[in-house]
Amino acid sequence: MNIVTDLILPLALAFIMFSLGLGLTGADFLRVVKQPRDFIVGAFSQIIILPIIAFLLIKIWPIAPELAIGVMIIAAAPGGVTSNILTAFAKGDVALSVSFTAIISLISVVTVPIIVINSAEYFGDDITNISVIAKAILMFMLVTVPLMIGMVLRKFATNFESIARKISIVLFILVLLGAIVAERENVIDYFAQAGLITLALNVIMMIVAYYIAQLLVSGTAQKKCITIECGLQNGTLAIFVANEFFGGGMYVIPAATYSLIMFATSLIFVYLVKKVT
Repeated sequence: MNIVTDLILPLALAFIMFSLGLGLTGADFLRVVKQPRDFIVGAFSQIIILPIIAFLLIKIWPIAPELAIGVMIIAAAPGGVTSNILTAFAKGDVALSVSFTAIISLISVVTVPIIVINSAEYFGDDITNISVIAKAILMFMLVTVPLMIGMVLRKFATNFESIARKISIVLFILVLLGAIVAERENVIDYFAQAGLITLALNVIMMIVAYYIAQLLVSGTAQKKCITIECGLQNGTLAIFVANEFFGGGMYVIPAATYSLIMFATSLIFVYLVKKVT
């Protein structure tokens, strides 16, 4: 038993989703009805366009099949909890950002196994022992259930929410470092192979999301929100999926490189648009 991948990683993911639930209310889900166009544009960009861009990049980029699947894993992941914080820094629509993170995280229980397993089939990986339903149930237990528990306990733990968010960030950093250390013998070579394509994916997706939002959403705050949501993925979930579905290794590296890159590009974006109203 690998205590990091088999125990610490799932617990870290569950706690991160629990901390997200602590910040949610029913209004965050009803907002989809009140702002349907903004939500649909953002959700379509993240759930559909991001994996398509990842797939197109893989087709023209010479990388190993394992890394290609890893790129599809991070592209399939929902937004991360830090997207809400950076949206606030950018003076974007924080309430909409929270709705995106929550609802797309719930949807990802279905979309992630489908995208990842189909990607593995396409790139010739042996997935005969992987069950979509079994993986979806596992993700439900680690994503949906902790999130719902957080929502239920919200009124009893209001003072704990900010602490939980900080713990979540620390856990994410530890998971990321753990993934890198686990592949320390090959990490430089893997990063050399996966770094540029994950940088390209992140930057291209943020640009595409920005201009799609500029054309279709209701205002500047919503445009900032959608761009950040499409740039910041749940790296902990992606690392968990890479380990749970494929046993880690090279499959984890794109999630690690993307997770490092996305904060830099998102902070640059925040700096550029913070004064735009």
